[in-house]
Amino acid sequence: MTVSALARRTAAALLALFALGVQAGVQEDAPEWSDEPPALARLLESGFKAETAHQPGVAAAHYCAAARDGSVEGQYRLGRLFLMGQGVARDNQIATTLLSIAAQRGHEKARSLVGQMAAAERLPDCLVNGTAPVLLAADSNEAVPHEVVERFVKALPADKRRHALLVQKLAPRFQVDPRLALAIVRTESNFDAAARSPKNAVGLMQLIPDTAERFGVRDVLDPEQNIRGGLAYLRVLLSLFKGDVALAAAAYNAGEGNVTRYKGIPPFAETQEYVRRVMAFYRAPRHAESLRG
Repeated sequence: MTVSALARRTAAALLALFALGVQAGVQEDAPEWSDEPPALARLLESGFKAETAHQPGVAAAHYCAAARDGSVEGQYRLGRLFLMGQGVARDNQIATTLLSIAAQRGHEKARSLVGQMAAAERLPDCLVNGTAPVLLAADSNEAVPHEVVERFVKALPADKRRHALLVQKLAPRFQVDPRLALAIVRTESNFDAAARSPKNAVGLMQLIPDTAERFGVRDVLDPEQNIRGGLAYLRVLLSLFKGDVALAAAAYNAGEGNVTRYKGIPPFAETQEYVRRVMAFYRAPRHAESLRG
């Protein structure tokens, strides 16, 4: 038996075991809080909710829409449905194609199923002809669901989870949506209280000396003081830019003076990528004030 034939046989066996496991009741995890474009993230979450509500046809429509727009997770989840024959006619060739593409693009679960196996040459009609599923609603422009963020926080390592919980506790005291506060901290330091930047920004919310002094932060390495100072600044920016999340995020990164000077997001590559990530995490263009602790 050739190596390629062995790889195909092994992959087929893994796919069969995967399908049996799912049919026995093994539930796929919910989508992670990622910085995929908000519209794609919502499609994945809607698909997952449909799956858990035993509406696999609706789930397939949402996953196919996400896959068509380039979502690797959408490709994996749609391939999974074709493998199981849930919501779509069972088709191992289409499943293998989708899972192989996802694997080649770095999806770990797909890679564990198909390895380096070459993709079969068959795609589902919804990807070939581009027909938009009629079940989909327009993008709501709502903030990331609380339950998505809660799953993310619970999965963090203990030290980072402690910092995330502190952010959630303190944010409402500054009339800042905890989800936006977490998006900022995740983008700034990924919840590392000892983080330092080349520009001398320090701590969880990456306070520079001028900002720390402005908001009365004596010890920037103290997590609570750092978070309080960052939230106070974020509250000022949200008020200044009338709840526009993109402008507030740009100002947090580049300073409110630059946002005012350029009358929008400054043309700095770092700032534009920073805003993209915050907006992808938070999703809503307008700040939703929340007193939720």
